[in-house]
Amino acid sequence: MRIISGKYRGMVLAQFNGAEIRPTADRVKESLFNILSDKTGGARVLDLFCGSGNLGIECISRGAEFVGFNDASRDSIAVLKKNLARIPEKNYTVTVCDYAACLARGGAFDIILIDPPYRSDAGVRALEIIAKNRLLNAGGVAVYERDKSFCGTVDGLEMYDERKYGKTYLSFFKAVT
Repeated sequence: MRIISGKYRGMVLAQFNGAEIRPTADRVKESLFNILSDKTGGARVLDLFCGSGNLGIECISRGAEFVGFNDASRDSIAVLKKNLARIPEKNYTVTVCDYAACLARGGAFDIILIDPPYRSDAGVRALEIIAKNRLLNAGGVAVYERDKSFCGTVDGLEMYDERKYGKTYLSFFKAVT
């Protein structure tokens, strides 16, 4: 797992060991950030299920103004902190709490990255909270990573794109105005 572009391009990140761990693959991450290329510079980002911080640190490397990292797992946060210790920027916060509690704190974001455990319905619930609390800035995007195509709707959000990379689907949502 490495940073793909920006000022930390090539930096190898600490990662987890274990069968249940599923970091975003480099080729999926590269495609994701090609799609988001015009949105990351100066963006306020929330990496909601951050794990090792792979996606959020990529945003910092590409010029994000601020990244909020959140995960309920203290083990994830320990790996994240090892990775954050390697960069000089301090334009981020780290919270250790359930995704719903994190979203309840409020704040508006340009990019919200949602990469929950695949067997959980936490991603759909997170999208519902994002819509209800209007957590996306104008022109903002929520990206939901999962192992199947997104079916259904979320009141207040519109899925405007979906891409498949091997077993991974990326669904892109914007606020309905």
